Amino acid sequence: MSETDSHAVAAPREIELKLDCAGPDLTALAAHPRLQGSEGSEPELLVSSYYDTAEQDLRAAGLTLRVRNQGDRHIQTVKAGQGGVGLFDRSEWETEIAGEMPDPAAWAETAADKVLRKADAPLVKLFSTVVTRRVIPVLQGTSRILVTLDEGRVESPAGDTPICEVELELADGEPADLFALAQHLAETVPLRLSATAKSSRGFALVDATSPSSVKAEPVVLPEGASVGDVFRRVARACLRHLRLNETAFLAGHAPEALHQMRVSLRRLRSALSLFAPMLETDPRAATFGDEIKRVTEPFGHARNLDVFLGHTLPNLAKERPDDTDLTAVRELAEAERAKAYDAVLAILESPQWRGLIIDFAGWVEAGSWAVQDAAAEDGSTFAARVLDRARERLKKRGRGLKKLDPHTRHRARIAAKKLRYGAEFFAGLYTKKKARRRQDKFGTALSDLQDHLGALNDLETARTMMESLGGAPMPGPDDASTRELLIEAAEARAELLDVKPFWR
Repeated sequence: MSETDSHAVAAPREIELKLDCAGPDLTALAAHPRLQGSEGSEPELLVSSYYDTAEQDLRAAGLTLRVRNQGDRHIQTVKAGQGGVGLFDRSEWETEIAGEMPDPAAWAETAADKVLRKADAPLVKLFSTVVTRRVIPVLQGTSRILVTLDEGRVESPAGDTPICEVELELADGEPADLFALAQHLAETVPLRLSATAKSSRGFALVDATSPSSVKAEPVVLPEGASVGDVFRRVARACLRHLRLNETAFLAGHAPEALHQMRVSLRRLRSALSLFAPMLETDPRAATFGDEIKRVTEPFGHARNLDVFLGHTLPNLAKERPDDTDLTAVRELAEAERAKAYDAVLAILESPQWRGLIIDFAGWVEAGSWAVQDAAAEDGSTFAARVLDRARERLKKRGRGLKKLDPHTRHRARIAAKKLRYGAEFFAGLYTKKKARRRQDKFGTALSDLQDHLGALNDLETARTMMESLGGAPMPGPDDASTRELLIEAAEARAELLDVKPFWR
């Protein structure tokens, strides 16, 4: 369902910033100086039941339906989507009803009505949340913010999972103040931007899934979006991609979660580069790009070791069954990877990392770039100009691809990657059938080129790593497999340049 469809009925908006923490940290947070001196509410027990059809039609449409018991009151709420990681800017329809079961009359004027009429199926309770809540009003800057401390659990037939959240709701004022207050609170306890709503935790129980790696999702763009709106949605999507995989990596140290974290960061840095003409009046844009690159440098080394141990060495073992040195190389590589993973974990657990992500998210929502005239330009006009430039850069850097040295070839690979990310970021602006067909052809050709250039880069990285680990040298850059990949890459580049740009 498109965003337009899901918001067919005008709805009130809520703007809230959600942060995750651990139970003991929540207790410590309650004593934070910024939360003292204001008369907060008495702790209150909230029991919320989430309903859907057996086929989960509401969930498929990006909607949730819950009934919350609040003392003697019953509040029915329909919510549409979640605007992005941390900052939840959603359509919400809230109505007090007579009993504990959902009331069709209360959802009649909401986005859920159309979905449930079409499904024509009874509702079932999927899970509940049981939360002790305390709300504390805080003045920050020119804003009045409600700080909510939630601790409890999600209950379902499949089991339970804990909830420990801090929510900052903008009662009155500016979104920037939400993030300023979040940074103050994060000085006391470890807080991370939340990537999931309570309902998402419940659905994970229903699905019997644990945190796992996820790929980037398409960026939903409204028709006629300004370039500023496009950038904000792209950045939110990148942050969500990052936080979901960060959670998965912290839970199980899965190599694929690390890989997807790196992808999300590359996409984020590519977005800062692609949108640079709009962001150039805001000096923080370049600062963020440099800082993210500096802080996450160890991620690349860890990922290279994953590829070396997971792909390069197994392939070499097949090619060199009598090479007894490979066992020693593997042991050295595993020890090096353990150190690299420790470095990644140290970064993710550091207050500097958590603060950087909160700071960046706040800048995305309320940076000075957003009020500049450049941000109001038509998104499609901006996209066409940027994509033309990215395509021309790839065309130039890929000339004579078969004869390029590894360093120059790597620059062509980066240009291809940036073009691909740009094409994905702006795809939602071009929805006509002709443009969609061209997108498919363009994406396939660009993916082929990236695959070949990526394979060449992996070979170069493997040669360097084998040398550093003291193993027998791998075939040089002039071996048959490298020459074949170069020919295939050059052909893929030619095919890509023959595809008509979907943005024209």
